[in-house]
Amino acid sequence: MCKEINDFPSNSLHMGLIWMYQYVSHRENQLLLPDDFFLPFGGKLNKENRWAKLAQLVPWAYAEGKYAKSFRNSFRGQKAVSIRVALGALIIQERLQLSDRETVQQIVENPYLQYFIGLEGYQDHPPFHPSLMTHFRKRLGEQVLREINEIIAVEAAKTTQDSDRDDEPKSGTKSKGKRTARRRSTSEEDQNQGVLLVDATCAPVDVAYPTDLNLLNEAREKLEDIIDTLHAPLVGHARKPRTYREKARKQFLAVAKQRRASGKVIRRAIGKQLQYVARNLHIIRNLVSRQPLTLLNRKQYRDLLVIQELYRQQRIMLERRSHQIEDRIVSISQPHVRPIVRGKAKARVEFGAKVSVSMVNGYAILERQSWDNFNEGVTLIEVLEAYKKRFGFYPKAVLADQIYRTRENRAFCKTHSIRLSGPALGRPVQGEEAAEQRRVARQDASERNAIEGKFGEGKRKYGLGRIRARLATTSETVIALQLLVMNLERRLRDLFVSLMKQLFAVKLPGSQTICVV
Repeated sequence: MCKEINDFPSNSLHMGLIWMYQYVSHRENQLLLPDDFFLPFGGKLNKENRWAKLAQLVPWAYAEGKYAKSFRNSFRGQKAVSIRVALGALIIQERLQLSDRETVQQIVENPYLQYFIGLEGYQDHPPFHPSLMTHFRKRLGEQVLREINEIIAVEAAKTTQDSDRDDEPKSGTKSKGKRTARRRSTSEEDQNQGVLLVDATCAPVDVAYPTDLNLLNEAREKLEDIIDTLHAPLVGHARKPRTYREKARKQFLAVAKQRRASGKVIRRAIGKQLQYVARNLHIIRNLVSRQPLTLLNRKQYRDLLVIQELYRQQRIMLERRSHQIEDRIVSISQPHVRPIVRGKAKARVEFGAKVSVSMVNGYAILERQSWDNFNEGVTLIEVLEAYKKRFGFYPKAVLADQIYRTRENRAFCKTHSIRLSGPALGRPVQGEEAAEQRRVARQDASERNAIEGKFGEGKRKYGLGRIRARLATTSETVIALQLLVMNLERRLRDLFVSLMKQLFAVKLPGSQTICVV
């Protein structure tokens, strides 16, 4: 039974309130059956739910036309999963940051997610097997997702620009028609409009921090497994070659367990591991002369090819006493990953794909991504031409960091009357003009923070900070998909804000309207 108020100790009082717990009866504490659970929506979904709203923002028809091209025109075989299910499941996965299996489980448990992927009614069994998620990523591909994202971003950016023009303060009602006509004529004359933000970042993959010693040890262990596979048919007929695996393992651990091994000690350990790798490669060549390589599975054969290139690179770097080489391999399981030197405070070098992004009115568009490092400054002219193709005009201003301010980019922007952020070339100005330039520079820097914040949002919330896909193509698809999800969420927020403005708009005398939110 529950105690009386006076029976509680004095320390149970907090901020003038008395906290107490009331025991429930044995009948009320029984487990409620699923059939007895009350559904507040009475068998109908809420139209204001975020997934119901989000389903109206995706161009499903356009995506279906691109998705259908990845299948053969044949009546044989199993019926393919629709684009609504495939793309919807990928959006759910990236939005909620789930694994393949957990994504399917969430769809089974949530009727709103089932509506989002296009099911006609609620079902308590999985709509597809989790293994199909990999095929969804492969069939859609990076290019299709980039086109879908571009449609959403451009349409949303144009809508935002139009709403911003409508929200401009007006001094009176008589000149309203003249200003509208002047605005239309300005658009017809194809003058520059809008502000473009450009920047690049790295999307790190989910790999351990690579060191030369760890890579060579992993390569040696994989080669030992390949030797065991190739020698298996010869057991009892030929003597197994010696690999000294135990001795090599002890030598590796003797250095790897040191907290602060000197460069001389690490270099000597790398040299020893290279000798073991070279010995194992020589053994494999001898075994291949008697046994076919078809004994190896697909993964082992792929690892063998990667390790041969890894051995060549590590041997050259050891002889040159260098840590740099072209197309350096930093992961045997993901040989497409390259080190991207960024010079950031958190990590000077990141391992993943370099991504160049442009942003207009808060919507990000993927311009270029590559596993090899590239100078993002040379892509500015290409980005400006893409902006004109999307919107029909060049931007008024481009907000970018110093790497984009090359002479070629400055000349192109000057020719097309585009203001490029940053100080102008030549002798510094003095007086009021200098103060005005400093004010504009501060304003540009504050506005350019939006694209940095967009990168932070993608890395903290949408998985851009750790790409968990394994293949190069699927990793590129995931990056494009994450930007698509970010734009959909931005579009959803903008629609909510515009709805709130309409609901709480107050009409004041003198044709002035204020919004109370």
